[in-house]
Amino acid sequence: MMGTVVAVQANFYQVQLALASLSLPEAQGLTEPFLLCTRRTRLKKIGQKVMVGDRVIVEEPDWTGGRGAIAEVLPRHTELTRPPIANADQILLVFAVAEPDLDPQALSRFLVKAESTGLEVCLGLNKCDLVTPQQLQHWRERLSSWGYQPFFLSVYQGLEFILEHDNEIQKSSISDFTSTINHSLIDQLTDKITVICGPSGVGKSSLINLLIPDIDLRVGAVSGKLGRGRHTTRHVELFELPSKGLLADTPGFNQPLLDCEPQELADYFPEARQRLATGSCQFSDCSHRDEPNCIVRGDWERYSFYLDFLAEAIKRQEALQQQPDAESSFKSKTKSGGKQQDEPKLESKKYRRDSRRFKHQTLQDICEEMEDI
Repeated sequence: MMGTVVAVQANFYQVQLALASLSLPEAQGLTEPFLLCTRRTRLKKIGQKVMVGDRVIVEEPDWTGGRGAIAEVLPRHTELTRPPIANADQILLVFAVAEPDLDPQALSRFLVKAESTGLEVCLGLNKCDLVTPQQLQHWRERLSSWGYQPFFLSVYQGLEFILEHDNEIQKSSISDFTSTINHSLIDQLTDKITVICGPSGVGKSSLINLLIPDIDLRVGAVSGKLGRGRHTTRHVELFELPSKGLLADTPGFNQPLLDCEPQELADYFPEARQRLATGSCQFSDCSHRDEPNCIVRGDWERYSFYLDFLAEAIKRQEALQQQPDAESSFKSKTKSGGKQQDEPKLESKKYRRDSRRFKHQTLQDICEEMEDI
């Protein structure tokens, strides 16, 4: 039988079965289209990990108990490590235009990180009911110059705003799966696996609750002192849309680490890509800073952000070259303002005792090996 892994916790995998598997006569007694599965020991021996989004083959189903065993992981067409998810088609980056206020540099950092995955990047701006139509028009024109056409949303009101050219706003229900509006959020999500990400407190979980009323994800308020949200999502999980798409809710974070190579950075800015598509710089290894005859350097809004991110990437590359084991002995933390700071890692075996989750996983591994004997 085939299925898709929709959740992973400890050594257990929640698998949503394909429609063909549910049509089997022996599956008629299954109350829900899910099996709670373990991983075959032979997969562990060959180093085959199972991720959320994986398409898998399930063996020996226990229809009464709702259990099974994953025997094979089918080839992936995409793979993300942070968050760990396979076969995703696109990223929906969610930000708020107010409460907290939209910071262009923070938004650019998230956009660059999303572009570095190689997936299609979509942008959704939430809490649009808190700003004026003129402010929405300003952000539409500004983001269009960046190379993005955002969706304007109000999860609180359950509405999507469609801006007309004469500054008029057309409103439609976000959860209306029969909407005829062109370029609607529902159309973008249909028949795709979408990873929803963004800072904490911008309404990611609330958006999923609105799109999929059958679930009730925990949501948190924005801290008045810090001006940002608190983490409510703890692990990655896929949820099915009525339009047959899948949404992956991911833990929020406020400053993603830009770990790309300096020479790759320009490819993650649509403005720079457009300039490079029309010609080439004088030097093949141009960093687009102060080299002569550079076609990227110029008067575009996010060029200063590009220079800041480039300096950060060069600094990180130099640190790794000077100390080859820097990644194993140091961890990089992002402080306020987006500044990176390296801190030494603690020796886990010396300073920390084994967690109960680790002990539980070890016990489960032993049980799996005994079952295969």
